Amino acid sequence: MSSVQFKIKRFNELSVVELYQLLQLRSEVFVVEQNCVYQDIDGKDEKALHLIGTFDGKTVAYARLFDRGYYFEEASIGRVVINEQYRDRKWGHELMKAAIAGIKDHFNQDAITISAQLYLKKFYESHGFVQAGEGYLEDGIPHIRMHLEFQN
Repeated sequence: MSSVQFKIKRFNELSVVELYQLLQLRSEVFVVEQNCVYQDIDGKDEKALHLIGTFDGKTVAYARLFDRGYYFEEASIGRVVINEQYRDRKWGHELMKAAIAGIKDHFNQDAITISAQLYLKKFYESHGFVQAGEGYLEDGIPHIRMHLEFQN
């Protein structure tokens, strides 16, 4: 079985096709599948590194990577998404490994804070994240803040 291929790009390095596909994937999952009306295009994409996972020429995995100070005091990972059709392949774990490595390589940070959907708590814990604080609603969906510290 073939696997997903990852690359990291700055906003101005994205092709029109890559940008279209990543926005389409985010919309398919966060707006349509999760039935959540919210402003996905939030003006922060220009500040992010874009971790794109492709398979057979199609964007099937994606996450935004931020240096410290954009979302939290620490570096952050957001918009973590896998195309529904490929979730049985466990590529979410590969995506998180690549995202954590991307934070280390590009930002030289030793901590990551994320705003995680509550139902994914065990998934993020499997990558070393721990809950930091009480739960809250974000766009009507239960979330928790989670934190990861690692050695450089």
